[in-house]
Amino acid sequence: MIHDMRRDAYYQALARDNRRFMTAAETLLWSRLRAHRMVGHKFRRQHAIGRYIVDFVCLQSRLVIEVDGGTHAEPSREALDEERTAFLERLGFRVRRFWNDDIFTNLEGIGEAIFEELEGGGDPGLRPSPQPSPRWGEGVASEALAAPPAKLPAGEAQ
Repeated sequence: MIHDMRRDAYYQALARDNRRFMTAAETLLWSRLRAHRMVGHKFRRQHAIGRYIVDFVCLQSRLVIEVDGGTHAEPSREALDEERTAFLERLGFRVRRFWNDDIFTNLEGIGEAIFEELEGGGDPGLRPSPQPSPRWGEGVASEALAAPPAKLPAGEAQ
């Protein structure tokens, strides 16, 4: 599902333009996220997911980082941000938002928060399944495997 959505030519072109004209706060944060600098995790910048372009995403950890300026404090924009976050969460992403001012004044703290999110969230492929496989000896399939093979009448090949 996500692969089909993120390949839309219109949103790819828009994301490419956004990469060329990043805000100062996005550029500063990108200097900390790029080139696997965040505990070896690869981040992409201005990445199209569906009809949205996220500021930064680590696909491996399913973590989206959004950098918000003053316009995001307006009630109409807050509603749009909530809709966007809900969409991303339905796809399995965790979304963290940081204000421009916080990035300029507390970049180390922002870096630590992202680090904790990466370490706490971990790789979804390595997390235990919410429904682990039954232990040996439980279930119908294991009963068939545990049963001794049926004896064939003499003279019949297996």
